[in-house]
Amino acid sequence: MHTFNHRDGQHLDIDGARIYVEEQGNPDGPALLFLPGGFDQIETWNLLTPGLAATHRLIGIDSRGHGRSTLGPQPLSYRRLEEDVKAVVRHLGLARYGVIGHSDGGIVALRLAADPANPVTHIIPIGAQWELPPDDPARDELAQATPDFWRKLFPGTRQTYGVGTYEALNPEPDFDAFARAVLAMWLSDGDDAYPGERIRAIRARTLIIHGEEDPFVSRPHTQALLDRVPHAKLLHLPFTEHSAHEERVDWVLPVIREFLGTSDALEEPVKE
Repeated sequence: MHTFNHRDGQHLDIDGARIYVEEQGNPDGPALLFLPGGFDQIETWNLLTPGLAATHRLIGIDSRGHGRSTLGPQPLSYRRLEEDVKAVVRHLGLARYGVIGHSDGGIVALRLAADPANPVTHIIPIGAQWELPPDDPARDELAQATPDFWRKLFPGTRQTYGVGTYEALNPEPDFDAFARAVLAMWLSDGDDAYPGERIRAIRARTLIIHGEEDPFVSRPHTQALLDRVPHAKLLHLPFTEHSAHEERVDWVLPVIREFLGTSDALEEPVKE
């Protein structure tokens, strides 16, 4: 298969939650993990995956509380999501892997790559913040995402991140609790939150994808990430907002394929 469908996967019991994992693509290809953004789930990647399925082992993970993964009793944090991914990697026995992540998934990708103990060969963060200072205007935007706000704006199943989609997929749906947990994670600080200056330790090959009109991630913020990961490549897209993998797949996919297929992107990390 070339796309994620929420039928072909399995649940893994990880620290009080059941995490949904699904594999598609070429089982003999290099492993590429797909991490969706906040409120979203792995079918968000289905415009992109057909162009990668012939060459890569595609592994989609519904983040804790999202899609078909349950929330569990622990507070939601970027560290918690990182630990879930590491547990999936151990279960699958992956010796090395790449990560493509959107928004929250991109933040988790940055956290994973910033820890040299993780065998991450390359990352592709899309619309991802590496820090969220107290005076960042994005805080005001994010703080609006209360359960009532999200339910009013995205009530149905038309979007992969809609409330109706969540309620149809999730084994233990409780949208109010889920939305409050996501919002708390977005606005959190400290070691469990955004990776911050730890990104300077990233040696995995890195392709940063940023939309010029992203309301959450500014151009200066993206430039600061690029400055701290000097070997990184940047794909900066005009006329594009927060979800480049959906809005501009015809622009994004050829660059991702080039990135994955050149410069030993699937081999050893960049040396210091």
